[in-house]
Formats: sequence, structure tokens, C-alpha cells
Amino acid sequence: MYINSRTLIFLLFVFILISCHNSVNEKSDSLQVEADTLARQQPDSSVFMYGIPIDSFELISGNIKRNGFLSEILLKHGVSMQEIDQVTRNSKSVFDVRKIRSGNNYILFCDRDSDARARYLVYEHDPTTCYIFSFNDSLNITPFRKKIVSEIKYSSGTIETSLWDAMVNGGLHKELVGDMSEIFAWTVDFFGLQKGDNFKVIYEEFFIDGKSYGTGRIYGAQFNRTGSSITAIPFIQDGKESFFDVDGNSLRKAFLKAPLQFSRISSHFSSARMHPILRIVRPHYGVDYAAPVGTPVHSIGDGRIISATNEGGSGRMVKIQHNSVYATGYMHLSRFGEGVAPGKFVKQGDIIGYVGNSGLSTGPHLDFRFYKNGSPVDPLKVDAPPVEPISEENKEKFEKIKTVVLDLLGTFN
Repeated sequence: MYINSRTLIFLLFVFILISCHNSVNEKSDSLQVEADTLARQQPDSSVFMYGIPIDSFELISGNIKRNGFLSEILLKHGVSMQEIDQVTRNSKSVFDVRKIRSGNNYILFCDRDSDARARYLVYEHDPTTCYIFSFNDSLNITPFRKKIVSEIKYSSGTIETSLWDAMVNGGLHKELVGDMSEIFAWTVDFFGLQKGDNFKVIYEEFFIDGKSYGTGRIYGAQFNRTGSSITAIPFIQDGKESFFDVDGNSLRKAFLKAPLQFSRISSHFSSARMHPILRIVRPHYGVDYAAPVGTPVHSIGDGRIISATNEGGSGRMVKIQHNSVYATGYMHLSRFGEGVAPGKFVKQGDIIGYVGNSGLSTGPHLDFRFYKNGSPVDPLKVDAPPVEPISEENKEKFEKIKTVVLDLLGTFN
């Protein structure tokens, strides 16, 4: 649903965020809309498409065939090879025709007569940009950038099976699911969600021609579980926007809660488990995450790779030393991530391998191990230390933003 109340509060909220957001490169900054010269000259009496009056032409649409060329399309509609060559030469600094992609759409604007000569060809290069090939008095290529509409939206949902299902089934953009997962990755165990847990989020969404193009900033979010609530408040500190809880502590921890997204736990940490293949009772010092072969596996924190090898029953395994206390292991991989080798340093979130079925395994999964001072511990019970909280000098500004975020989130059910 759209936010349609408390407009004054919201404007104050946006003003506060913008006033302290000058140092951040926002996603929406890369989506600048430029008015095309053709569009500026439109008279009110005609219907236009890409700045061209469509009532003057017959429109023919199609898509670029595999290994196809524009010349094959244009020669059939009265455009000479000389004109095609001249257009590409005149505008080689505007668009390199060698970058035309098979499968992309095009529209021909042809004369309404027996010759049906093409006067324009509009090639849709990507969702935001088209290139207009003109075969009139001027032979050139003109970029046409579609208008991108930004809308501030509010959504909420209740968990039935998973966050992914709750958000996607609710019609939310998949990109927003990833953003929410990333924000709460250090504080919410998404593999331990229960039916009835719920969320709220206020966010920016982009639209092109009425279709969702993607999501932008998140202005506030909340995740509610039985007996607890976590609110994500955006704030810029040290030149970077991050999310903090109501007490000013960063939601980002030293370790991710899980090394992969959108899976399920198939086996828990245990001191005595019946091995599914060997059929003997022995400890299982890890958590198994069932997931399709090829699912990316991420390092849960910064660290140095101390081994990347095939270890018999463990299959392909990567082990990372994060600091003097903590280390992690990732087992049964199908293959290692790019550049993964002993001695290499990795950052939190780097792909160190892909889910597989190597070693003694009954099916595709990741066996994830966590070690504290060399001894295995239950990964689901590790209390990871937080990163820097709101500094003393920023507390007053943070409190203002927090008040607005909580007020807005409290307005909606």
C-alpha cells in the first residue's frame, strides 16, 4: 500500500535523511532521467512514443534474432545499406551498434504507403535506455531515456513458511526481499522463523512504463517475533549509511547469521546423531543447510582461509580463521569460489564455494561448522559481537530520525 497519511511527518523524515545523506551515492542517483530533444518538441495535438508522433507512421515491432543484424531488418523496409552505414558512422560516439543484444525489442516507424519505408528504428537497449535510429534528412542515432518514477511505499506481512514466501507472495519486488535479508542478516535467524512472525518496511520503488524496475532506499523496517521486536533505523555515520536498532547499536554483527540464503535446516548440531550413511551414532558438530547444488556459500565474516581441500567424508571443504577465537568450516561443496586458496583473505559475504554433494552425503547440502578456541560450538547459539554503535556526537541527530521512523512504523498495522 502507499503511504497516504501523516504527510507532514514523512516530509520531515525525508528532509532529515536528505540533509545528512549528501556523502552517500544513492541507488537512485544512477537513474538520472534526461529529457530527449524530440520529446521537448512535442506538440500537444499528437500521440507520441519515444518522442515520435505515432499517428504519422505504421508501427512494426519485433526482437533482434540470434546472430541477427539491423541491416537485415532495415533493408526489407526501404533503407539502403549506404544509409545504414552513414548512420552508424555519424553516431559511433553515441552508440556502438556492435553492442546490440539478441533478444532485445525494436520498433520500426514506417511510412503509411505502399513502400512502407522505415523512417525510424527504436532499439530498446535496456529497461531505461532506447536508441532512435533516424533515416530522414538527418542520419543519426539519438538516445532516449525513459522516465523513471520513484514512489515511497509501505508494506507489511506475516510469516507462514519463510520471509521469501511472505514477501514474494505479497507481491513485493524480489530485490526488496534481498535488501531486508541483508539488513537483518546479523540479528534475525531466518532459518528459525515461526509462523506468525511479521515485518514492516517503508521503502522506495522505481517504475518504468508502469512496471516495477527495482527498489531503492529503505527508510525504516521492523521485524517482530514472539516476545521481541527489532527495528532498523537508517543513519549515516563515518560517511556510510547503515542500520541501527533503537538503542543506537549497529544491526551489523561481526558474523552473518547463516552462510547462505533461502534454504532450510535439515540437521542440527548434536553430540550424538545417527549418521545417515555409516548408520552409526556419532557427534554432528555442525548445522546442515539443505539447498540446490550451485547455491552460493558466503563467508560469514572477514578472515583468512586456512584450508581449501577435499577431505574425504567432508568432501570439498573450506575453513576460515576469523580471529584468534573464531573459525568456520564449510563442507560438501560442489566447487570452490573464484580465487579461494589457503592463505587468501576474504571479506564478510564473499562467495567461498557452492553447495554440493561431495564426500559422505545423502543429498545436496552445506554442513556448516563453527569453532571457538578450536572447539566446535553450535552455530545457531553463537552471540556475535556488534560493530561500532552510534557515536556520542551523532546521538542527538540519530534520536530525531529514530523518533520519526518509529512514529511512521507505528502508524501502520
